[in-house]
Parts: sequence; structure tokens; C-alpha cells
Amino acid sequence: MATTEKNLHEVQSANGSVDNGTTDVVMPAGRKYKSTKIGPLTLPHYASPATQLVIVAFVCFLCPGMFNALSGMGGGGQVSAKAADEANIALYACFSVVGFFAGSIVNFIGIRWSLSFGGLGYCVYVASFLCYTHTQNTGFNIFAGALLGCCAGMLWSAQGAIMMSYPSEGSKGRYISWFWMIFNLGAVIGSLIPLGENINATSSSTVSDGTYVGFIVLTACGAGLAWFLVDAKSVIRNDGSRIILMKNPTWQSELLGLWETLRSDPYIVCLFPMFFASNWFYTYQFNGVNLAYFNTRTRALNNTLYWTAQIVGAFVFGFCLDYSKIRRTVRAKIAWVAILVLTLAVFGGGYAFQTDYTRASVDTKPPVSYVAKDWNDSGYVGPMFLYIFYGFYDAAWQTCVYWFMGSLTNNSRKLSNMAGFYKGIQSAGAAVIWRLDSQSLPYMSEFASSWALLLGALVCALPLLLVRIKDHVTVEEDVKFSDETVEEVVGTTDGKVVHDAEKV
Repeated sequence: MATTEKNLHEVQSANGSVDNGTTDVVMPAGRKYKSTKIGPLTLPHYASPATQLVIVAFVCFLCPGMFNALSGMGGGGQVSAKAADEANIALYACFSVVGFFAGSIVNFIGIRWSLSFGGLGYCVYVASFLCYTHTQNTGFNIFAGALLGCCAGMLWSAQGAIMMSYPSEGSKGRYISWFWMIFNLGAVIGSLIPLGENINATSSSTVSDGTYVGFIVLTACGAGLAWFLVDAKSVIRNDGSRIILMKNPTWQSELLGLWETLRSDPYIVCLFPMFFASNWFYTYQFNGVNLAYFNTRTRALNNTLYWTAQIVGAFVFGFCLDYSKIRRTVRAKIAWVAILVLTLAVFGGGYAFQTDYTRASVDTKPPVSYVAKDWNDSGYVGPMFLYIFYGFYDAAWQTCVYWFMGSLTNNSRKLSNMAGFYKGIQSAGAAVIWRLDSQSLPYMSEFASSWALLLGALVCALPLLLVRIKDHVTVEEDVKFSDETVEEVVGTTDGKVVHDAEKV
């Protein structure tokens, strides 16, 4: 048993190494376990964590990525934020309920069904805005938002489980970084579509039909791409270890698993305020800054810069969080301090900017008739850099939250539930602030509430970082939350498959 306790999975996880194929492990027979060599480059096998992460990242590239590109324009690409506000209230209200229980659903029906069904909701959501452009039918927007809330809850729970449980302990930060970079590349490319379509639109107007059609096609492709994933039971790391999950899940076992997650990891509630605050500021940044202050083409440019900054932020924080020469417990504390400093600095600059205007002063309707700012206007550079730092900050916050959760366990079943908690509570906060925005809450109030929530959430998270996060979680501890044994998930050297993996 002593040998089992020092299995390859634990050793590699503890010393922070990455799955790099250096371990002498014989993979099972089958095409999905064969690596591909292209010149000097050896690509990981198809059923590897790296390949599966890239696939799910491109699903999110095409679905939530396009949603972010559209939302980042402010008002869903419309001149008025009314339809988007109504749709987003329904979206996040449903998301908050379904998302909280989504981990149980994902654990029962599997990641492919969850991601594919989730992707279809984004397609319908975009279509509702194309319809609104011609019919002014907000009913379809509200229905599409509610549908997307149900779909997105499942998609993000499945995505979170893959991103946090597939990599070894020493590479979780990089996997989160890789995912966030690819995912936000979708928003960057998606935001280039309205930028190109509206490059000459120096006034505020609705984006073109071609923009919406392009988004519809891309989101539909994302829903189909989910079927190229393999089941979690077939994924094998390069050290031979497998993903910890339930072999025989039932609805009863998975619903009970929600309570078991909270009971076994009660400190997770310390992260709930971080979950709640993590999307609160989107409403202010997209509607209170980008939509309110800038014209259509400048909104599109700001949108592109915002999501590009997210790629940079994810890269910096993801790779720093995996810096193996510093213990994981110390890295967690450094990350907390870094986020605190960013919160004070970035939102301090945001406060100075927000004092220059109010909701009433940027009203485009008579008698004010505000003329939206263009990138050619003097004084644009300062707000542009502020918006870039808003994007960088968002990526830093989200990356740290996922890394904190991933540091608590390597169990896919538990992490799926935690991801569901994250997205459900996050969406509850988003539903509240979208509703307040629809009631014309002053922009300074939206800003102040965002800043206060972020600072308060950091204080609440500190006990978890100080007490609960450890340098390493043993396999024996991880399998307690599943019906698997240590022998079924540790690395093997004979290539035997413990689970009956499906054929590809």
C-alpha cells in the first residue's frame, strides 16, 4: 500500500510537473491514445487532458465567446439597452437556479450532452436580437434569455469540471490560462465582426444583420463541436492516471452530492462572495461605460481591446499561479494580494473617470442629445486604457477563482458541483444588477457597488486561503467523494484499461 500512496499521479502533482509524456507508461490500444508526431513536434493523444481542454475551449470560443462579443457592444448591439436588459434579467435569473444544480445534471448525463445543449442556447439568444431589430419583439428576447440561462448553466458546469479536474495539480493554472485565452480569442474575433461592419458608423446605431447572422452560424458550430469530446472515463493523463468520477451515477447520488460537496468542503462558502461579485461589474462596464459614452465603431474597438486584455491577464496570472519554485499555499496568498492591489488601482482610475458624467448627461434623447465619443476625439486615450485594464482585471479575477477551487480537490465530481455553485451564484448577482440597470440606477451607484463588492469578497475569501488550501491533495482524499478506488485512478505501466472506455 505504501507504493500505491506514492503513485505517479501524486508524485507528479506534488512536485508541480506538467503532463509532458516523460513517464514510461504504456497507453491502452486505440487511436485516441496514440500521439501524433509532426516533424519535431509531438502532439498529445486525443484522449489526453490537453486535447480535451483545447476542444472545450473552442466550444466556448464559438458560443460564450460570441455572446461576450455581442454583450460587450452594450445593449446586445442595439442602440437602446432595454431588450438586452430584459433578456439578461431572464437569463441570469434562470442561470442562478439551474447553474447551482448543474453539476448534478452534468455528472449524470455527461459532458458532451451538457456542452452541446448549452451551445444551442447561445444560438437562439443571438437570433432573438436579429428578430428584435426588425420586429421590436422583446418577448422573444426574454424567452431566449431564459433558455440560455438553463443551457449556459450546464455548459459552464461541464467546462469547469474539465478545466479544473483534468490537469495535474502542478498545471492547473496553465490549463485555466490556456482555456481563458482561447475562449476570449473568440470574443476578440467576434468583436472584430461588428468593428469591420461598422467601421464608418460615427454615430450610435444598431449593428448590421450580417453581424447577427455571423454570430448565429458560429454559435451553432460550437454546439456541434462538443460531440468531438470523449467521455471523462476515457481520458488518461501522460502518467497513466485517470479522472476521478462516479462510475455509476444516479439522480439521487448526484443531487445528494451537492450537499456532500458543502459538507466535505464547508470553506467553499468563503468564495461565494467572489462568485457573486465576478459578473456584477459587467453591466456597468458594458452599458454604463461602453454603450453610454461611445459611438458604435468606438464601442466595437473598445470591445476588441477589452477581450484582448483578457487574454493577456489570463496568461500572466495562469502561468504565475503554477510557478513551482514557490509553494502553492504561498502562491495563493500572493495571488490574493495581487488582486487586492489591482482592485484598488484599476477601480481607483475608474472612479476618476466616472465623475466626469452621469446617466442623465449622456442621454442621447432630447433635450440633452449627447453626442457619443469617437476614437478620433481628444481625450479618448485615457478611457481606452481604463477599459483595457478592466478587461485585464476580469481575467485575473476569474483565473484566480478557478485556481482557488481547483486547489481544494482533484475530484471531477466535486469540481463539477463547485463550478455549478460558482456560475449559479455569479448569475444571481448578474440578475440583480441587470435589473437595477433596467431601472436606470445611476452609473456612479453601479460603479460603487461593483468596487465595494469586489473588496468585500476578497476579505471573505481570505480564511479559505489561509486555512483550507494545501500544497497537495492526496488521491486517497480525492476518491472519498466517488465510488472509485485508488487503484482505479492511479497510473499504470501495463496499458490495461480499468474502465470500459467507449470506442471512438
